[in-house]
Amino acid sequence: MSERTAIEVQPETVAAAHGVASDTAFGAVAPPLYLSTTYEFADFDTPRAYDYGRVGNPTRDLLADAISTLEGGAGAVMTPSGMAAVDLLVGRLAAGSLVLAPHDCYGGTMRLLKARAALGQLSLRLVDQSDIGAVKASLLDRPALMLVETPSNPLMRVVDIATLAGLARAAGARVAVDNTFLSPALQKPLSLGADYVLHSTTKFLNGHSDVIAGAVIAADAEEARGLKHWANVTGATAAPFDSWLTLRGLRTLFARMAAQERNAMAIAERLCAHPAVSRVHYPGLADHPDHALAARQQRGFGAMMSFELVGGVPAVRRFVKGVRCFTFAESLGGVESLVAHPATMTHVDMGAEARGRAGIGDGLLRLSVGLEHADDLLAGLEAGLSGC
Repeated sequence: MSERTAIEVQPETVAAAHGVASDTAFGAVAPPLYLSTTYEFADFDTPRAYDYGRVGNPTRDLLADAISTLEGGAGAVMTPSGMAAVDLLVGRLAAGSLVLAPHDCYGGTMRLLKARAALGQLSLRLVDQSDIGAVKASLLDRPALMLVETPSNPLMRVVDIATLAGLARAAGARVAVDNTFLSPALQKPLSLGADYVLHSTTKFLNGHSDVIAGAVIAADAEEARGLKHWANVTGATAAPFDSWLTLRGLRTLFARMAAQERNAMAIAERLCAHPAVSRVHYPGLADHPDHALAARQQRGFGAMMSFELVGGVPAVRRFVKGVRCFTFAESLGGVESLVAHPATMTHVDMGAEARGRAGIGDGLLRLSVGLEHADDLLAGLEAGLSGC
C-alpha cells in the first residue's frame, strides 16, 4: 500500500488508489504485474516474503488486500472463479456438516452443494430465508454454515443480513453472504454481522467481462489465515494476470456502479409501464416488497433486475430476436448490457420443479444493465418488447 492510501480514507479512494505508486524498484505509478512462479531464497533456509506462486503472489495479494479493505474484512483469498470461492468455504467443513442455503440460490451454487451432498461430504437444506420461522426451525439442527444471497439471483429478493447473522451466531453457525450483485460499493455484509463475504469477481468488481475469478473475505484474521492455507492446500488460487486485470477494473468500481444504477432505475420504471410486462423485480422500485429493507441495508439498488413477460416462452423468443443494445448472454456486471433467460441458462440445472418452487418462471428475463446511454438502452428494449 502506498503512503497515500496507508491512512484511513474513503472506500472510493481505496478502489482508485490502493497500491498506486508503491513500486520501490522503478517508481511505477501503476502496480507492476508479477508473473514469476518462483522466487529466490535470501540464503539457505531463509525464504523471502514470497517463495512459490501458489502460496503467494504480490499482485494477487495486492488485489486481495484491496477487496478486503473495501469489505471491511481481516483478509481475503482470491480464487480461480466464484464457484471456487464457494467451494473453498464448504470444502473446509467437517464431513456431514449441515449447510443452509437459499431455496432460490444461484444455479451454480446449488449444483455444487447438491454434488457435495451426493458424495456424502455435507448435508444440504434449502430454506426460504425471508421466512424467519423456517430459518429458526432449520437452525435447531445446528448447521455449520448458512449461505446467504441478497439480492437473490434472478428474482432480486432481499433478506435481512443482520437478523440472519444474529440467529445463526446464537445457533453456532457461520454466515457467508454472496455480495456479487452489489459489491462493497453498495453493501457491506461484514458490518451487518456476517463472518464471510463471497464474490464472483468476474462480475462487478472486475467489470469488463474478461476475467474469471472469485474471492472470499473473512471478518476474523485467524479465519482469513485458515482460508489462505486451505487455498494453498487445494491449489484454488487466482492467476497473477487475472488478479492484475481485476485490480485495474476495481479502480472504476464506484463510478461504474453509480452510472449503471441510474440506467437500471430508468429501465425498471419503463418496464413497469409496458403492457407486455407483467412484473418487474428491482428493489429500487418503491412498490418492491423488499424496498424498505434494501434502502436500509444497502447504499444503493444496483444494476441487476428481472422482469416477466405476459406471453411466456413465445414472447421471450420474440423479445430475444428483436432486442437491441442488450446482448443475449450469461454472466453479468460488465460495462455492456446483457439479457439472460434463467430457466434455460443460469438456472437450468435446478430443474423445472425447483424453479417453480423458487418462482423462476419460463417468461422471466434477467438484465445486467451496463454503461450505454440510457436512451439507447430504452430504445433497444422497446425494439424487443414491441414484438411481444
